[in-house]
Amino acid sequence: MAGVPCWSQLRSVPRLLSRRKRVPAGPGGSSLRRCLSPLDLAALGVGSTLGAGVYVLAGEVAKTSSGPSIVLSFLIAAVVSALAGLCYAEFGARVPLAGSAYLYSYVTVGELCAFLAGWNLLLSYVIGTASVARAWSATFDQLLGKKMGRFLGAHAAMSSVGLAEHPDAFAAGLVVLLAALLSFGVKESTMVNKAFTALNVLVLLFVTVSGFIKGHMSNWKLREDDLPRAAAHEAGNQSMADNMTSAFGVGGFMPYGFTGTLAGASTCFYAFIGFDCIATTGEEVRDPQRSIPMAIILSLLICFLAYFGVSAALTLMMPYYLLDTTSPLPVAFEYIGWSSAKYTVAVGSLCALTTSLLGSMFPMPRILYAMARDGLLFQPLAKVSRRQCPVVATLVSGAVAALLALLFDLKALVDTMSIGTLLAYSMVAGCVLLLRYRPELSPRDTPEGKVPAVQPWWNHLVQPPPRPTPHSSALVVWALTAAAALACALGWVSTAGLPCLRAGGAWCITALALPLLGILAAALLIWRQPQSQDKASFMVPCLPFLPLLSISINAVLLARLSTAPWLRYLLWMAAGFLIYFGYGIWHSTESPWPEGTGPWELPQSRAREVALEPRGTALCPSAPGQ
Repeated sequence: MAGVPCWSQLRSVPRLLSRRKRVPAGPGGSSLRRCLSPLDLAALGVGSTLGAGVYVLAGEVAKTSSGPSIVLSFLIAAVVSALAGLCYAEFGARVPLAGSAYLYSYVTVGELCAFLAGWNLLLSYVIGTASVARAWSATFDQLLGKKMGRFLGAHAAMSSVGLAEHPDAFAAGLVVLLAALLSFGVKESTMVNKAFTALNVLVLLFVTVSGFIKGHMSNWKLREDDLPRAAAHEAGNQSMADNMTSAFGVGGFMPYGFTGTLAGASTCFYAFIGFDCIATTGEEVRDPQRSIPMAIILSLLICFLAYFGVSAALTLMMPYYLLDTTSPLPVAFEYIGWSSAKYTVAVGSLCALTTSLLGSMFPMPRILYAMARDGLLFQPLAKVSRRQCPVVATLVSGAVAALLALLFDLKALVDTMSIGTLLAYSMVAGCVLLLRYRPELSPRDTPEGKVPAVQPWWNHLVQPPPRPTPHSSALVVWALTAAAALACALGWVSTAGLPCLRAGGAWCITALALPLLGILAAALLIWRQPQSQDKASFMVPCLPFLPLLSISINAVLLARLSTAPWLRYLLWMAAGFLIYFGYGIWHSTESPWPEGTGPWELPQSRAREVALEPRGTALCPSAPGQ
């Protein structure tokens, strides 16, 4: 019955929430066009990650948090981002389908977790698209002398709470234009992205080389007694300078100490968000098992080199305490006497915003398409055009992002976007662990006619089995759950007890050490269990420590966010639950109800799980070795 679910179906809801994605064991193809190369993917990742932040963030962090040690802040942030990138790379090699964290959760954890991951990604991408579009409009308006803003403010002012000061028609039109480009075809979109990304990288290379030529190492070796004179020169009187000295630290390479460098790293971490868009292209890539891991790692490396070079050049060109927090590069070029270079910087900034906007818009329809194809969202969103592009999902997502960019004040929503991204990173890291320790069902495990002996759980610690078993897999699940809970406790303690930790309070240090020891114990417990022997073209090293470290760092970053973003996030999730329980759970393609059977009656021989497909199987007909 396709109408209101009956009572027997309602009783099976817990099983429905944990059903995992399955695909036919025979050969099958994708309805999307496989045409992207590793270079296309790398350009997409670099363009999405190297947004306008590279032109602004370095000046703000260097002046207020890190000083010249911002280069170390970016290095730490890059290493932390690489933890998530490695997890995405392994799943990209194992599951070359559209969907990113949504798909990875679906094949390892279950349907409800997958829907939450996909809903989180949609939140991140739609807010990211709208906010970047408004930043593009504001940058262009500044080049025009803010004529658009003054005109719209005078003739179309809005004073409602949550809305922008005036509608941004230019930003909305830009989103609609790029949505039309994306719906035209994936290859054409990536060609435009490569062109703008190349211009952006050339401008950043010009900035880096200019800084190394015109910079002075003395700006990395300032003494503390240099700061009052500089502050006095800037402020105009010595008494004010004396009061301002502490605001600039103590000079040197780390003027705010190592804690300032770490604080800068936590801010710089968000500058590396964007590489995950590569994972949504699994059905549009030639040789995805090789191309996706390579593109993710290469894009992170290029972005780190760009951030490192720009921040080093900026702090070499002028003292960190004189940096401008809103337009650091134009001010720095004026400081060294190259005022005309600000036009080059403006061109690079617009190119960076364009590629960042394309990078935010590109994965959004792919997530919608994957969820609609699986029945969790409305079926028309899965429609593919004759050019093998998810045209309906592209136009719908573009329209929603354009409406946000037109009417809403997005500054307050950016932190909410970070919640969705960090949770998606954590889900993927957890899924890697579940996948690698999943039991291998083999007729050799139990001889015919014999029942396996029941062993106590601690036997898996003393003498683990040679291959994963249901017991060892269950032990990994419980250990991962405990580690995630301890990571949340660690994040809360590190944020709420920060003043006490700085003061060296014994109770606070103990409260911080206990979750760390618990996470280490969980990691050792998982480490003792046998891993699956299925191989992929790329696999995360140092399991389970790197994924657990990624989850812990993400939890600390999530705990640093204020209450308001979490309230908005919960509101978004409530809307998602309404859609899932009102539509998705009853229309899922994994549900055998159309055939008149319950979910427990699905024959195991008819399907096989995606996550355990080795490289070169029928899952991806275009993969090598088939």
